Amino acid sequence: MKDIYETINDLYDRRREVELGGGDERIEKQHAKGKLTARERIELLLDEGTFVELNPFIQHRSTNFGLDKAKGPGDGVVTGYGKVNGRDVYLFSQDFTVFGGALGEMHALKIANVMDLAAKNGAPFIGLNDSGGARIQEGVVSLDGYGQIFYRNSIYSGVIPQISVIMGPCAGGAVYSPAITDFIFMVEKTSQMFITGPKVIETVTGEKITSEGLGGATVHNTISGNAHFKAPTDEEVLKDVRKLLSYLPQNNTEKPPVLEADNNDDYRPDLTDIVPFEGIRPYDIRKVVEQVVDEGSFMEVQEGFAKNIVIGLARIKGQSVGLVCNQPKVLAGGLDIDSSDKASRFIRFCDSFNIPIITFEDVSGFFPGVKQEHGGIIRHGAKMLYAYSEATVPKLTIILRKAYGGAYVALNSKSIGADLTFAWPNAEIAVMGSAGAANIIFAREIANSEDPEATRAEKVEEYREKFANPYVAASLGMVDDVIDPRETRIKIIQSLEMLRNKKEDRPWKKHGNIPL
Repeated sequence: MKDIYETINDLYDRRREVELGGGDERIEKQHAKGKLTARERIELLLDEGTFVELNPFIQHRSTNFGLDKAKGPGDGVVTGYGKVNGRDVYLFSQDFTVFGGALGEMHALKIANVMDLAAKNGAPFIGLNDSGGARIQEGVVSLDGYGQIFYRNSIYSGVIPQISVIMGPCAGGAVYSPAITDFIFMVEKTSQMFITGPKVIETVTGEKITSEGLGGATVHNTISGNAHFKAPTDEEVLKDVRKLLSYLPQNNTEKPPVLEADNNDDYRPDLTDIVPFEGIRPYDIRKVVEQVVDEGSFMEVQEGFAKNIVIGLARIKGQSVGLVCNQPKVLAGGLDIDSSDKASRFIRFCDSFNIPIITFEDVSGFFPGVKQEHGGIIRHGAKMLYAYSEATVPKLTIILRKAYGGAYVALNSKSIGADLTFAWPNAEIAVMGSAGAANIIFAREIANSEDPEATRAEKVEEYREKFANPYVAASLGMVDDVIDPRETRIKIIQSLEMLRNKKEDRPWKKHGNIPL
């Protein structure tokens, strides 16, 4: 008969077997691909010594297709909780060395259990994905397992932050869990996402493409817009996940953490040199952002996708803020289908988690063209209007130069709920640009003039003086103040302080019907 010490030794032997996953040979293959193991990833992501594993001894219970003879330590996934920057997080990390990380019934059960704990305890949930997809030997229970996860992704959306990290293959139905989560990180060259793989596509459509060309990190960060961040290695991606979490609250009932504020002078004279006075000259809006936010704090989201709008998280006097900024050096800062989608989802994320939204506006309008109209720019642009109108967090708008037409309204105007709107003294706020408006309003006078070009220039200036300057909008209450550009950061700090206890209710409803 065994004594207590023998049973304890047996426990540790079993734990070591589970921790070894698929064994040394498969671990070496994982490393040869430039990938870390499931447990190595957890160690890098979490604060040292904080990981607590859950359900390590779960095993599959399938007897089909030889699975009764196949061992699967932990059923191909490691789940548990720990801390990042001293704050609780819950997570799973798929183990490609066990059944290729394929999802089966018990694998899904482990993930669902830890998701429920994250929601109950109000803490972020992180999924480290590295999986061959559904475990086909288990049949329909694998699909049911995906459904269990998708349901929780959806129900807990807007309740706790959810982050997906793609660190290997993620194919078929598996891609829909990351797609529902708030942010997707990808590792360059070793991670892919697609519904159907290259071989199936070639069979069905005749198109030939590699896995990387179909669904690699670059594709999803620049073309599809499905991913938000990418980095060259597992280590760098996990470092970026830790950084992102530092801006976020634990759940939707809390405010984001406030870090120690810098004591630098908030007056920024360089702003007058960064933005050209002439409305048609391009510049990089990121240089404006760098002047306004705390030094080094800007973390851009979806940097490579829909570059005509720049979004991201930053800090101002230590407080987390979300930024939505037109980018004049791409498409003259105009809004199109992709930029509308990009901004709208980010606005809704910030509103879900109590992050104030600051909009830097320099917009020529919604981008014209048959392709945009046929692609549904009306529906996509309406998403932005809806997202801003729905949001109840503090909302500030700074009009730097141009604010034309429907795009002016859509970009957090006073009429759709901005708490405060500021304009620089050279801002033009109008139905359309002064030149275009003058050409329409004064068409006859220009045509009948002895010097049409001189008359056009005169009428353009007349229209600008009468209608397009910021003082007209300010006189009507659509702009709260016209400010010295050099005092932009000061005004934002004052406004955030004033709005720190803002509360705003909306009519009760089950949910709205955003134009998707």
